[in-house]
Amino acid sequence: MSLLTPEQHGAKAHSDGGWDSNEGRVVPVQTRSGRFTSVNRDDFPEVTGLELEWKLTPVALVRTLIDGTLDGAPYEYTAADAAGATIGWVDRSDARVGRAGVPEERASANAWGAFQKALAITVTAEEHVDVIVSRSGLGAEPRAAHTIITAKPNSSATIILQSSGQATLSENVEIVVEDGASLTVVSVQEWADDALHLASHFATVGQNAKLKHVVVSLSGTVVRINPSVHLDGEGADGDLYGLYFADAGQHFEQRVYLHHVARNTKGRVNYKGALQGKGAHTVWVGDVLIGRDAAGTDSYEQNRNLVLSEGARADSIPNLEIETGEILGAGHASATGRFDDEQLFYLQARGISEEEARRLVVIGFLSEIVQRIGNTELETRLHKAIEKELERTAP
Repeated sequence: MSLLTPEQHGAKAHSDGGWDSNEGRVVPVQTRSGRFTSVNRDDFPEVTGLELEWKLTPVALVRTLIDGTLDGAPYEYTAADAAGATIGWVDRSDARVGRAGVPEERASANAWGAFQKALAITVTAEEHVDVIVSRSGLGAEPRAAHTIITAKPNSSATIILQSSGQATLSENVEIVVEDGASLTVVSVQEWADDALHLASHFATVGQNAKLKHVVVSLSGTVVRINPSVHLDGEGADGDLYGLYFADAGQHFEQRVYLHHVARNTKGRVNYKGALQGKGAHTVWVGDVLIGRDAAGTDSYEQNRNLVLSEGARADSIPNLEIETGEILGAGHASATGRFDDEQLFYLQARGISEEEARRLVVIGFLSEIVQRIGNTELETRLHKAIEKELERTAP
């Protein structure tokens, strides 16, 4: 019996790409962990918009962030003093840079090569502390940024990163949760309507440590946030949540990667979004990889989208890879739909107007994610922001 050769059907290489290539960056994408990584932009091929990681993105609108020259100077931010937490700029040569991960795509590498200093947030407090870092009005010129968040062993904190105003920004955020620490990171995007924002978040979670990562995107023309979380220590726990509300002409994208590396790790991914208006577009891609050494894993991911008007589009793609059979459980789910007529009928039958009934359904749908944040002040503000979104008239 003969084996099939690479020349079968006239092809010289496997259609998934580069089995017989001598170039290091050309690898078959059979497993998410096998993707090429580099901090050098030019190590990545030119982006055409046909690539797996770019084909759902409006590349033309963010081309300058992918290929252009970026201003990587430190920017102005505000942060209240918090006991057990320090915030400040550090040089590129700092040992913490690159500890959590490195870019998997060209835009992230472009930002990595351009930043001059990184904003370092370090938590040592064992008694829970909230740290709120706000930035606004970065301007229309293309910028790069780099943030490093470190939770020291057995520390506990909630870090809230708030962004607003005008921006054309590509950035990387590194998150290191050391052994026994418990960290919540909330990234809130409330940019001006014409803002462009590309971000890659890299996280590593140590032994018996916990990370809750929350992405909230409510405004901007293009907002693309890609979290990549590695449960590297035995007993590590990762909860990844997301909330987004896209209006006419807005593109909100999330590409989530959760890698169970060590034994007895637990992961939950839950993203919810609402869309209204012509041209509103959301993208959610969820990759969960249970590695060969991750026995005892318990993992589940899901994405839910509520389409409120004609002309809106939600793309939802869950992926699950399992390399060991010794797991407690794993699963994934995705659903996109319009209002539940039974819910509306139930509310209207009790004297509630159709408009108010729709409002209550949407708020109830998204509140599940808001309530996961754990900061009462921010949760209240986000509820008001969702109410404001619902007041807009969908074109």
